[in-house]
Amino acid sequence: MKRSRFSEEQIIAVLKEQEAGMPTADVCRRHGISSATYCKWKSKYGGLEVSNARRLR
Repeated sequence: MKRSRFSEEQIIAVLKEQEAGMPTADVCRRHGISSATYCKWKSKYGGLEVSNARRLR
């Protein structure tokens, strides 16, 4: 299985940038991800804190 370029902590930070008011397209462009990847991350990690994401592993 291919290793992800982003850790869970980084993914949550990207999601929080968008929640803070930055447009989704700008967040995706800044981090080099597609909007589909963003949506998949949001469904999996949306609403989590870093401490909760560590428990997912």
